[in-house]
Amino acid sequence: MCVAVPGKVLSVENGRASIDFSGNVVTARSGIIDIVPGDYVLVHAGLVIQKLKESDAEDMKKLFEMLGEDDE
Repeated sequence: MCVAVPGKVLSVENGRASIDFSGNVVTARSGIIDIVPGDYVLVHAGLVIQKLKESDAEDMKKLFEMLGEDDE
């Protein structure tokens, strides 16, 4: 099972998107989902697979942060 972390789209050009995952910027293919800078997305295997509402993305980030606190 894979768990996708939400990222924020920085730019989109020629079917490729630059996405910020908490300061780590990656490039992903964006061909199957219409996205624009500012959107929050989930990426799997280098492909944007879902667009999220900002509130849902923030809730997911908080959940992952809480889960990570248990590791300390």
